[in-house]
Amino acid sequence: MRAPVIEAKDVNLIFETRDGPVHALKDVNLTVERGDFVSFIGPSGCGKTTFLRCIAALETPTGGDLKVNSMSAEAARKARSYGYVFQAAGLYPWRTIAGNVKLPLEIMGFTKAEQEERVAKVLSLVDLEGFGKKYPWQLSGGMQQRASIARALAFDADILLMDEPFGALDEIVRDKLNEELLKLWSATGKTIGFVTHSIPEAVYLSTKIVVMSPRPGRITDVIESPLPRGARPLEIRDTPEFLEIAHRVREGLRAGHAYDA
Repeated sequence: MRAPVIEAKDVNLIFETRDGPVHALKDVNLTVERGDFVSFIGPSGCGKTTFLRCIAALETPTGGDLKVNSMSAEAARKARSYGYVFQAAGLYPWRTIAGNVKLPLEIMGFTKAEQEERVAKVLSLVDLEGFGKKYPWQLSGGMQQRASIARALAFDADILLMDEPFGALDEIVRDKLNEELLKLWSATGKTIGFVTHSIPEAVYLSTKIVVMSPRPGRITDVIESPLPRGARPLEIRDTPEFLEIAHRVREGLRAGHAYDA
């Protein structure tokens, strides 16, 4: 049994708005073990990103208990337990790629020598060697997202949280980055939480798929993938095992709509 990294017990989150309370998450229970690749999938507004933001202490649950590395999410944030990759790369256009990647290291007080060493390492991991002196506008969208991933990896956090990082990319680029992300995960052993709207992407990447219902966000199914861990060829998407998991995810999404909001 691997150590639990994220433990959610009856997590609820209600946003107070001028139009009344909005129940974003309801009774969410989930355990993520060290080294898992967990995808969260569900319709828009179901709480996928909200739950990821709770793990990152960017939102605070209004009920239940949430532990990250056996501490509160806020304590885990202060302990720099995770890196966060947003939907947009969010690179500063006036800084080079290397300058963007080293920004968190500068803030954390790493020496210049440590910064250079870590930047070189993570740019190599995401296959951006030789691009450190380029500016974001000189790179494609896919390369910018890889630079964003490198920035999140720079301080070597245990957990990588990714909020639809490839959602705006075309299918060919997305497939390529999916392959590269699996290789990166295999090489680093990080625990990854990944939000997506794509069933094939969720099934291809994950060791565990969390299916969520429309608001209020509930977990309708947690699927432990029988596919081999680590790097997977894209052709695995044509296998009966893959299609069976995809069918279960699709059925789980349909079942979620049967809940009373």
